[in-house]
Amino acid sequence: MPRLSEVIAALENLWPAERAESWDAVGTVAGDPGQEVTRVLFAVDPVQQIVDEAVQLGADLLVTHHPLYLRGTTTVAAGHFKGRVVHTLIKNDIALHVAHTNADTADPGVSDALAGALDLRVVRPLVPDPTDPHGRRGLGRVCELDHPLTVRELAVRAAERLPATAQGIRVAGDPEAVVRTVAVSGGSGDSLFDQVRAAGVDAFLTADLRHHPASEAVATSPLALLDAAHWATEWPWCELAASQLDEISDRNGWDLRVHVSKTVTDPWTAHAASTTTL
Repeated sequence: MPRLSEVIAALENLWPAERAESWDAVGTVAGDPGQEVTRVLFAVDPVQQIVDEAVQLGADLLVTHHPLYLRGTTTVAAGHFKGRVVHTLIKNDIALHVAHTNADTADPGVSDALAGALDLRVVRPLVPDPTDPHGRRGLGRVCELDHPLTVRELAVRAAERLPATAQGIRVAGDPEAVVRTVAVSGGSGDSLFDQVRAAGVDAFLTADLRHHPASEAVATSPLALLDAAHWATEWPWCELAASQLDEISDRNGWDLRVHVSKTVTDPWTAHAASTTTL
């Protein structure tokens, strides 16, 4: 069985920490480098519900997309929910490793997994990484559909292919407009409107779109917007990452058992459709 240090080295090769944004907090949060690893769980959020699942599963390593501590802290006391996560991990000999913005821009990365879940053909990065001579790494992806769909039909496809959440898929723009090209970005994407417009795509699928940026985007162009739940746009990466570690395990003869959590940790738990008209 591999040591944690060996598995972490393989994960760092997939998502080097130096490719994370300067504000990010990636890498190993807890774990003894010398401990053996037999079972790994991938998830989006390092919350107590996921850590409890890792304990129940008998996992030795939890890999999440979101950081546990994005900003500094002065306590890991179990009276705080993040401290309780740390206590549970350590008491059960479970390591925690985070791949966040370094997984967003990887090749393949978070947006490749999102595009794959929607059966979109990736053409290029939306925001290329200038350090990549091959032009494959970067934030977001510009994609083509296998055949044209209306915005409404693309929204239905997204609702069917992404994990179910209370939010579902919100649409801005003409629902009957024809879509041939789509930009996608897993996670919060409304800082990318300039790049999306420059790409000349018909639609942009992402998460966490705010009122004013979305309003301005549809007022100044025919661009259609599809807004999904943040967690749902990033969950497909867990399956991609698990398959990558499976391949590494097979190649090295590690015989790791790799799992993907299907626990929904999107914070929104219910949705009531509007019925009142003005």
